Order: sequence, then structure tokens, then C-alpha cells
Amino acid sequence: MRREVCFLIDGAGRILWSDASMSPVALPDSRARWEAIWSHRAQLAEISHSHPVGPLAFSREDETTMEALIQALGARPRFSVVAPEGMLVRDRDGQVARVTEEPWWTGLLRLASGMSGESGAMPWRASAP
Repeated sequence: MRREVCFLIDGAGRILWSDASMSPVALPDSRARWEAIWSHRAQLAEISHSHPVGPLAFSREDETTMEALIQALGARPRFSVVAPEGMLVRDRDGQVARVTEEPWWTGLLRLASGMSGESGAMPWRASAP
């Protein structure tokens, strides 16, 4: 089953929290996710989510959510989206780039999103923590 999944990641690359939708094209707002972001704000380094059917891009909804999070947190975490063909990040300076060496947890994010075994899902290229 393909579905969008969200991971909250700390500065050491550990998964702090995760949740998932029932849709491959949407991750609806959830009070639990906002509370998790707020409760982990001191350790939060990255908010990542999947686009299991693509695209490898931040959607308009992603953009508005990222801006709301920056305003709420008073800081800019790194944001990332993981799709079958790769990973895209928006760094703390707001610059967007494609990742060439993915973190270890992207294999788990792809698996939870139903992307395992697809072209582009390369957990063997992921770096360990």
C-alpha cells in the first residue's frame, strides 16, 4: 500500500516520531503531528515526508506548511521529500538541492511508504548514522 509518511529527525539522524496517511498523494494536517513537532522542537533538525508516487518536488501545500512551521517554531529546520527517484532537501538557508548520498533512514521511509523494490529506492546507497 502506497501512502505518504512523515518522519521527524534529530541532529544525530535519529527518528524522533513518525506518522502516515492512508493516501499516496496527501498527508493531511494532524493535531498529533503538530504536537509532536512542538514537543520535539529542541531536538528537531529535519522534517521529512514521502511522495510515493512522485513528484520529486515540494508541492504548494508543502511550501505553505513549511512556512507555517518556520513561523510557529521561530526557526528553520531542514525539510526533505523522498520520492521513488530520489531525495530533495530545503536546507536551513532555504536552498533546495537534490541529495546524492541519502541518510540511512530513507530506506525505512520508502518501505513505510510502499516504495520498496522500486527503481530509485536505493537503501544500499544510504549512509549509516
